[in-house]
Amino acid sequence: MDSKATLNQLKKRSPEGKLPGSYGVYFKNTLVALCHALEDHILQVSSQHPEAKPLVLATFQQGKWYLQEADRYQELAQCSRHIMIAAVADSGLSKHPTSKLDNVSLINLETTDSIVNEWNLIILAPSYRAMVLCHELSEDEYLPNCKPTVDIERKFYGLWTFDETLVAKAAEILVERCRPYNPELADTIQKQHQEIIETKGIAPTDMSGVVSRIVSYLQKTQEQMIAINRQTRELWELEDQALRVTHNLNTNKLQAFIRMAQKVDEQDQTNPLASLQVAALCETLGNLLDLPTPKLRRLRLAGLLFRVGLVSAPKEVFSKTPDELDPKSLNFWQKQNLFGSQLLGAMPELVPITKIIAHYLEYWDGSGKPDGLKEEEIPIESRILGLVSYFQELTIPRGKRPALSLGESLEKCSARKGTYFDPTLVETLNNVVRLTEMGLMELPKRPSQLPNVWLEDVARLIE
Repeated sequence: MDSKATLNQLKKRSPEGKLPGSYGVYFKNTLVALCHALEDHILQVSSQHPEAKPLVLATFQQGKWYLQEADRYQELAQCSRHIMIAAVADSGLSKHPTSKLDNVSLINLETTDSIVNEWNLIILAPSYRAMVLCHELSEDEYLPNCKPTVDIERKFYGLWTFDETLVAKAAEILVERCRPYNPELADTIQKQHQEIIETKGIAPTDMSGVVSRIVSYLQKTQEQMIAINRQTRELWELEDQALRVTHNLNTNKLQAFIRMAQKVDEQDQTNPLASLQVAALCETLGNLLDLPTPKLRRLRLAGLLFRVGLVSAPKEVFSKTPDELDPKSLNFWQKQNLFGSQLLGAMPELVPITKIIAHYLEYWDGSGKPDGLKEEEIPIESRILGLVSYFQELTIPRGKRPALSLGESLEKCSARKGTYFDPTLVETLNNVVRLTEMGLMELPKRPSQLPNVWLEDVARLIE
């Protein structure tokens, strides 16, 4: 990647020179899905809150402005305070009505400028920040004989994020890279960006909806790919490449689900590390019980995702105990496993994980939900997750209940041994807690492996 690339410059300006976990290698059709999801968010939010109109910065790799997108940007312009688009002169945009709008500015890039290898979408709004930032792989960066012959298989280094600091830094970098073409426009963009930063009185936008939309777009894109493969003999002959596309889509969907779980934890101010801690303790119990490696992998991933069902939960779910909740919020709390499994059902490859989460609120005596499974009928991973999530929840303050010590939390679990929880699992947890209290071990704070799902094989996580 060119040293002047926006991605490289952003990495240098980031803390410890690191980029977020979403950084990885993307296929072109995945980028289209991600950008469309963020663009749809502009249309939705700005129509409901005109005062929150964003500033939009876009660059189109190699200047390949796809004219079917021009009408879309004409609609986006109506919902934005300003749109800056950088593309080479022969991209075709200059002849389209979109470029003639008062709040759309076009920068004609020189073909020798390294920015022509980038595909960026940066959104700066008073209530949120978002971006997709990408740079196409050079010919030398592909493996021998692996340079794509199909447009949708072109690959890009890139990331997507809602981190306000990172988005602001990327915007500054991009504006400065475009300044030589139009200094006056660069000053205008900087001024508008500052006005957005200084805007007060607009509540932050909940981004969980756009994450859900990203998942839907990725699912739709995958289905379209499958249909194309069936209809096009040439793509069937390129089966290996098509499988790689599917793999990339799957990993991106999984990343979106993990981001949902992280979003839930961010909303829970008293328990912001719930998913990490639950996944870590589940893994510890699984190791002590000598679970096979595939089950451990599934259990670890289920621990990271078990709270996705709370992504749209009322705020009081995170500030009160269940007996303090009103009926609507209590319904969310009691059915979080069902909501979570329904969300994860959008990804067939996650069936084993979905099953674990769907049944982690089943009880040993058969009184749990959703199916009233009893004792060994309940998957072992679900039994572990149910016990550990209950135990971890007790160790943090919630509503009028203060945080309990490890010993007190264990006593609560032991009181439900044989009714809610598998007696053997409670004894295993008892051993862990006692060793911790004696100073012979520490409770793990995060699982041994956190899936870098943009680059890691999904099958290896859930097989």
